[in-house]
Amino acid sequence: MIEHRAEARSTGWIWIAAIWCGGAFFDASQTLFTMHAVGVGKAWLRPFLVVFVSWLPWALATPFVIQLARRWPIVRGQIFKALSLHLAAFAAVSVTAEGWSALLRVVFDPWHRNSPPTFVNIWSGLLVEHLMMFVIVYALILTITYVVDSRDRMARQMSETARLNEELSRAQLAALKGQMEPHFMFNTLNSIASLVYDQNADAAVGMIVGLSEFMRRASVDSHRAQVTLREEVEYLQRYIDIQKVRFGDRLRVSVDIPDELLEMPVPNLLLQPIVENAIKHGVSKRVSGGEIRVAGMCRNGALRLTVYNDCPWTQEDLAVAPNGVGLGNLRTRLKILHGDRSELLLKPAEAGGVEVIVTLPLKEA
Repeated sequence: MIEHRAEARSTGWIWIAAIWCGGAFFDASQTLFTMHAVGVGKAWLRPFLVVFVSWLPWALATPFVIQLARRWPIVRGQIFKALSLHLAAFAAVSVTAEGWSALLRVVFDPWHRNSPPTFVNIWSGLLVEHLMMFVIVYALILTITYVVDSRDRMARQMSETARLNEELSRAQLAALKGQMEPHFMFNTLNSIASLVYDQNADAAVGMIVGLSEFMRRASVDSHRAQVTLREEVEYLQRYIDIQKVRFGDRLRVSVDIPDELLEMPVPNLLLQPIVENAIKHGVSKRVSGGEIRVAGMCRNGALRLTVYNDCPWTQEDLAVAPNGVGLGNLRTRLKILHGDRSELLLKPAEAGGVEVIVTLPLKEA
C-alpha cells in the first residue's frame, strides 16, 4: 500500500512537471514570436529562459493547490470558507510568482534596456498584466483536480460494486449448490431404503459406497463455481454408477464428448441434475427402462451440451421439470455465471423422447 501511494505520488509529480513544462514552453515561444514581430532585440535565449523559468512557482505550488482543493472543495455548506481559503492561496501564489518573475528580469535584464525599471515597478506591472491569466490557471487546476477525482471515485465505486456483485454471486451459487446436494442425497437415500426394504443388501451397500464417494467429491469441489468438462463427466459417471445399482440394465447411458472440449470450463454439477431429471421422469417410469445420451459439440462459437432421453414424457412432466429443484437451480446458476450468454432448453426430441440443451459461451479453461 505504501509503495502504491509512493508510486502514485511520483506519477503525479511527473504529470505536473510535464504539463507546466509544456505551458511554459508555449508562453516562452509566444514571447519570442512577439519580439520578432515588433522587431525588439535579436538575442532570444535569455528572454526564452527567463519566461520559461518564471512559471516555476506555479509548478511548485500546484500540489499544494490540489491538496487544498481536495480538503476544501467548493460545495454547498462550506462555500464561503472554501472560497476564502482559495482566494488567499491564489493571492499568495500570484504575488510569489510575479515576485520571482520580476527578480529574474531585474537580475538578467533579458531585453537589454538602457534604464531598466525597478523591481517594484516590474512586479506591479506583471501582476496587473497577468492577473486574469492567473485566475484562469488557478481555475484550471481546480477543475482538472475535481474531474480527475470524480473519475477515480466513479472507478472505485464501479470496482467496489463489481466486487460486491461477485461476492453476492458466490454466495448465491453456494446457496443454490447447498440446496441441490441435499435434494440429490435425499433421493438416493430413498432409493437405498427401497433396496433395503426389498432385501437387496448388495445393491444397497453398493449404492451407499457410491453415495459416499459422490459426496466426498462434492465436498472437495464445493468452493468451485466452475470445473472442467472432464471433471464434470467424471462426476456424472459416479452418479450413474449409483443409479445403475438401482436400475441395473434398465438404465443405459452413453457419453459422446470430443476430447478437445474436455478442458472447457462449465458450471459445477451441470450434467448430474439433468440426467437425474431424465431418470426421474423417463427411465424410472418404464419397466423396460430407457437410454440416456449425453453429447457435446461446438456450434456458432458456443459450447452446446445435450442430454437426450428416449423415454416419452407426459405433458405434466414437461410442465413440471423445468421449474423443479434440479433444472430450476441450474438455470439460476447459469444466469449468475453467464447472464444472457447461456441458455437451458427442455423440449421434445424429433426422434421421440425429450432432450435438454445447454448452451454456454465457449472459452478455454
